[in-house]
Amino acid sequence: MTAARIVVFGATGYTGTLLARALVKRGARPVLAGRSKEKLSSLAAQLGGLETHVADVSNPASIQSALRAGDVLVSTVGPFLRWGDAAVSAAIGARAIYLDSTGEPGFIRKVFEHYGPLAHERSSTLLTASGFDWVPGNLASALALTKAGGSAARLEVAYLLNGTSAESGGAQASAAAALIAPSFAYRDGGLTSERTAARALRVTDSNGQSRWVLSAGGTEHLTMPELFPHVRDIEVGLGLYGAASVAVPYVSAALNAGMRVPFLARVIRRAVERSATGSTGGPSDEARAAGSTNVIARAYSADRELLHSVSLSGLDGFTFTANFLAWAAIQAASGGVRAAGALGPVQAFGIEALTEGVRQSGLSIAT
Repeated sequence: MTAARIVVFGATGYTGTLLARALVKRGARPVLAGRSKEKLSSLAAQLGGLETHVADVSNPASIQSALRAGDVLVSTVGPFLRWGDAAVSAAIGARAIYLDSTGEPGFIRKVFEHYGPLAHERSSTLLTASGFDWVPGNLASALALTKAGGSAARLEVAYLLNGTSAESGGAQASAAAALIAPSFAYRDGGLTSERTAARALRVTDSNGQSRWVLSAGGTEHLTMPELFPHVRDIEVGLGLYGAASVAVPYVSAALNAGMRVPFLARVIRRAVERSATGSTGGPSDEARAAGSTNVIARAYSADRELLHSVSLSGLDGFTFTANFLAWAAIQAASGGVRAAGALGPVQAFGIEALTEGVRQSGLSIAT
């Protein structure tokens, strides 16, 4: 039987390059895929002479032609709401395993609700949002809710950044796209639509300090109810802008109101698309080393009594994303994921293996 290969689509972008290096460091020999033959050849040479494949989102067949059944395709090509469909479709068509680095709520929901059933029919597996957004919160949530038991009715998850707040060009474009795209929340036992950054919330970090987060649609809303059906409400917050977070819900409201007016919607969409110029680099090695993260999941009873809390802390989000995608891709290529369809990280790997993967990727766990 031919061994499964790992194909990194978007390999010459900021996150793609970090991922390719992380894979090689772990002994893997990924296929590097992207638009530029010259850039691919240069990176492949730097990493020891890897195989390359020219592929572009404008031609999904060019992505699928890099894949065999059972291979692992990891896409870092964002904004995913604009460019992500081609890679998912290619993976399903090839009966491959798909992972990506997105954090965009609208795309995540599309993968679960639209592509998930198609993937199940084709025996393909989809693991969207397999980076800092939103893997750590899934693990922390599962650990907290398991300890809390059947009394847990509410889950609150906070993603907090420390040190450098610099983003890559792709991350900035994805954030802009997410502000004007439909997002979601989990209320009263069901998924409901709402805009990204509908609320600015105060949370307490692991050091007891008060921090601002913005409400966002994470995979926790889509995965935890299946595992813990007694949970009625899930709130996920992403801390990006510090005290400036208080203004972001007003910006979000204005943009979403504008999107309901055809002329303004075209203007806003063009402005967002102009920001999506592809990878324009990101934080330096030094800046990433100066950053750190803290992800906290808290399980509450119906009357808001805190039942259990789990905290994950460690290195910056970009490095974690590259490390975890590398770990997950190697696990998947080795047969570590057996179910088909769209899965969350807990469903895909199980709590024990996921805990080890998150630790190997740079986060420590306090329960």
